[in-house]
Amino acid sequence: MKCIIDRRAQFSASHRYYLPELSEAENFERFGACARYLGHGHNYVLYVSMLGDLDEYGMVLNLSDVKHVIKKEVTSQLDFSFLNETWTEFQEALPTTENIARSIWHRLAPQLPIVRIRVYEHPELWADYLGTNMEAYLTISTHFSAAHRLARPDLSFEQNCEIYGKCARPNGHGHNYHLEVTIKGDIDPRTGMSADLVAFQQAVDDFVVEPFDHTFLNKDIAYFEKVVPTAENIAVHIRDLLEAPISKIGAQLYKVKLIESPNNSCEVYGSGVADPIASMMREPATVSV
Repeated sequence: MKCIIDRRAQFSASHRYYLPELSEAENFERFGACARYLGHGHNYVLYVSMLGDLDEYGMVLNLSDVKHVIKKEVTSQLDFSFLNETWTEFQEALPTTENIARSIWHRLAPQLPIVRIRVYEHPELWADYLGTNMEAYLTISTHFSAAHRLARPDLSFEQNCEIYGKCARPNGHGHNYHLEVTIKGDIDPRTGMSADLVAFQQAVDDFVVEPFDHTFLNKDIAYFEKVVPTAENIAVHIRDLLEAPISKIGAQLYKVKLIESPNNSCEVYGSGVADPIASMMREPATVSV
């Protein structure tokens, strides 16, 4: 029986986005405050996902051994460091979140059966690397507050209550929605970026957060005048709103996850993502150490 296990680790480090072949003005135009001379720091959180068969002791790997490998190859070298000067990979390409994930993969892959590296730069920004050339996934999380009512206009109040329960009450109710947007792109071999993070954040803010925040969705968002604003329909609409802007920044919209409450969330994938549900349901492939 195959099983995926995760090991968490963390390190604190600083970095700077600055390319010596560009002028100071060009660096600040491209990277903003991240180009400042002394750099800036983060408390990074690392998740190493590994795939293997359960052994006779009920383990995929001895986690004590895994811990020592991660410490030796990664955290002992990166903790309390200036990343730009730590590994040669970060001198060839800037130590962005996605490039850090990719570099960690190549440091650990010879010793561990990795299937994913996830690096959190902070709780609202993280990157995943799955071992495919320069391809990486970058996720930002944000939120908006909105009210809605779940009711179809062609049905009676009693019929809507039968379908949607309390959510069909005439004056609606509200949520603090948590939104996660994931894009896929190739890491640039010089900037270390799979997409312009500022442009990515701006697209989500301009097309979703600002229009949706502090609204009554049924009344204030034209799309929901005829479409019931369930979490699923909201997520689909957000997907449709973001695909073109994300494409313009040179990436692909991979996934939208909308968390309506701690008990209720949904995920939808970009229209260009090939059969994601089938991929999720398949037996994981064997990964050799």
